[in-house]
Amino acid sequence: MNERQLLESARAGDENAFARLVDPYRGALHAHCYRMLGSVPDAEDALQEALLGAWRGLHGFEGRSSLRSWLYAIATNACLRAIERRPKRVLPIDYGAAADPHDGPGEPLVESVWVEPYPDESLGLEDGLASPEARYEQRESVELAFIAALQHLPARQRAVLILRDVLGFSAREVAGAVETTPAAVDSALQRARKAVDERLPERSQQAVLRSLDDQRLREIVDRFVDAWERADVDAVVAMLASDGAMTMPPLPTWYRGREAVAAFLEGWPLSRNRRWRVVPIRANGQLAFGKYIWSREREAFMAHSVSVLTLDGEAIAEITSFLGAELIPRFGLPEEIDQGRHAG
Repeated sequence: MNERQLLESARAGDENAFARLVDPYRGALHAHCYRMLGSVPDAEDALQEALLGAWRGLHGFEGRSSLRSWLYAIATNACLRAIERRPKRVLPIDYGAAADPHDGPGEPLVESVWVEPYPDESLGLEDGLASPEARYEQRESVELAFIAALQHLPARQRAVLILRDVLGFSAREVAGAVETTPAAVDSALQRARKAVDERLPERSQQAVLRSLDDQRLREIVDRFVDAWERADVDAVVAMLASDGAMTMPPLPTWYRGREAVAAFLEGWPLSRNRRWRVVPIRANGQLAFGKYIWSREREAFMAHSVSVLTLDGEAIAEITSFLGAELIPRFGLPEEIDQGRHAG
């Protein structure tokens, strides 16, 4: 059945036809909701709300716009409603100043204010531009720096920039989605571009990764895994840029510079009484790792965190370690690993 036939069947109440109609868009819509909200669970909730709204409103879809733009309009408005109900999400570097590593990592914030990692491989995010009119690549548009920059925009500016520069919709289509005029869309887009450009690094992680051949990328991954599993602080710090940083949401505490990061690692995660297993993954279009810590009680390595690397050439500009065992299964990894075995 083609799209028109599926649409007619869905309008007649065929839920299976509706599922087949929207399935080709589901992964991209999920990524859109993540860009808007900075959280995988929030994105899942918004997507479910949007698909339910699309099912209920199917009779109102008259085909004047494409099904794609209609679904994105519904998803965008579900995200705008979600933004009204909760605080914006940030990364620790945007939350406060760097800390003294000798003071310890402090306590996590209980409220949900942090950007979360995105499992781009398992959710089917594609390479390249979503359309010829787009300004950002799809993987570039889920990089941590880009997601964090988006969260600083007012909600409607955020929606306009994503719809225009990431997804390549026209000003007229975006105006229809957010219920404004094309002129207002153009004005909001200019303000949003200026604000985002001020926060983004000179080169995206996609550009950095493309500048390194596969062998050098494998070496970076292997060196990081080996150094962390051996709890070799010097080896980890040697991989950092001179002003490299380490952050650990949901802890607001973070550290800048090799000396500060080394002092923190020696005192806490890589102290002598801890053992680790590290599994390479991909998150936010960047090099990343699922980390497991040894549990004497369970006699196994238990899920601990997801670390995302931001590279500056072959050096690590930032290690963003998202703490939380619940993050690991989102990347298709087990919750624990037996001694002597790896998850991947």
